Amino acid sequence: MLKTRLKVFLLAMVFVIGMSGSAMASDIVIDGSTTVLPIAQLAVERFMAANPEIGISLSGGGTGHGIRGLIDGTVHIANSSREIRQSEIDQASANGVIPYQTIIAFDSIVPIVHSTNTVQNLTFEQLKGIYTGEITNWSEVGGPDSPIAVIGRDSSSGTFATWQEMVVDRGGQARVTPRALIAPSSGGMLSMVAGNPFAIGYDGIGYVDESVNGVAVEGVTASLETTMDGSFPLARPLYMYTSGEPTGNVRAFLDFLLSPEGQMIVTEAGFVPLH
Repeated sequence: MLKTRLKVFLLAMVFVIGMSGSAMASDIVIDGSTTVLPIAQLAVERFMAANPEIGISLSGGGTGHGIRGLIDGTVHIANSSREIRQSEIDQASANGVIPYQTIIAFDSIVPIVHSTNTVQNLTFEQLKGIYTGEITNWSEVGGPDSPIAVIGRDSSSGTFATWQEMVVDRGGQARVTPRALIAPSSGGMLSMVAGNPFAIGYDGIGYVDESVNGVAVEGVTASLETTMDGSFPLARPLYMYTSGEPTGNVRAFLDFLLSPEGQMIVTEAGFVPLH
């Protein structure tokens, strides 16, 4: 059975901090979500500055990759932008691993468009139409007469899984248009949309900056307030998973992240703290 405790969580290409040598030579090995990566990166840097005797390696291979590492016993902490699936819990259990969930922060998945795009709001129906290929021109949703370049994430991404569930599958199962381009990470998504005047994508709120325009959903704009109160319809928790209730150095790191200082790091990274 999946245990839960309320606690809170970070970029996405392989990024390693800590002791030289192999990752497993480190006291703590962290891998997973590129959405969670900016939070984890800042937290690791500051935790190690205060605890130089503890070595930490940090990678951003994606949510699915991090959870597989937890199941295989090669990762101490799996960063995740979605809740672990029952099938993954079953695989972990077969390996003697009992996934333990810690919520470290909150996030909103924000539809993003090029900075010159005038579209400011989209409904769920319009977003689904765009991502399934039923809507192919910006003029169909109040924008310019130009084609829509759809950008998504690969299936191992936790953000992809949440977008698929909350947007694409809304009202019944559907598939993303085969014409969609695939961004390799949260940072990659931001770069691809910022560089394409016709593009639409989606990213965690901590990644959205002035290089793109964030789009409201059903008339609600993503912000700290609308994420915390749940009024933004694509708000979600961010997670760190461990094998069983954390102990030792792993517990010390998670306690730091859940502390007032750690939650200030969440805010500094552009995400939404627990309190």
